[in-house]
Amino acid sequence: MTDRVSKATRSRIMASVGSKNTGPEMAVRRALHRLGYRYRLASSELPGRPDLVFPSRRKAIFVNGCFWHGHRCRNGQLPKSKLDYWGPKIAENQRRDRRQRSRLAAMGWSSKTVWECRIRKDLDRVIEELTDFLDNSALKPCCPCSNEPNETCGD
Repeated sequence: MTDRVSKATRSRIMASVGSKNTGPEMAVRRALHRLGYRYRLASSELPGRPDLVFPSRRKAIFVNGCFWHGHRCRNGQLPKSKLDYWGPKIAENQRRDRRQRSRLAAMGWSSKTVWECRIRKDLDRVIEELTDFLDNSALKPCCPCSNEPNETCGD
């Protein structure tokens, strides 16, 4: 299947896709800030550049886009075209995410991943789970659709 737009247009569209200050990330940041939580943004000193970092708590939050990180939801489905490109690309993103979370844990940090679909579906519940994560040292059970510890999603 061919692309519906020219190469130049597709390039411009893909270049405009941001990795910082996304809608879901901003919603989480605003809600946590409103509740009095203070954090650092995208610390390059930590593996994976977590979106929100709480140094005194040694906790990090990743706000993941469903498509780019291969979430098993409707938004995370691979496109029907260029599967030979997108399949390995998303699989490598997932491997990299697992490696980075493992490296964080080895450094004594706890991390939690929240998914774009879940934030859009039920932000209040996500914030409740994040405040539990930030305030408690014990890890909460992971979501049923994931094998990853401390991950929350919408399925």
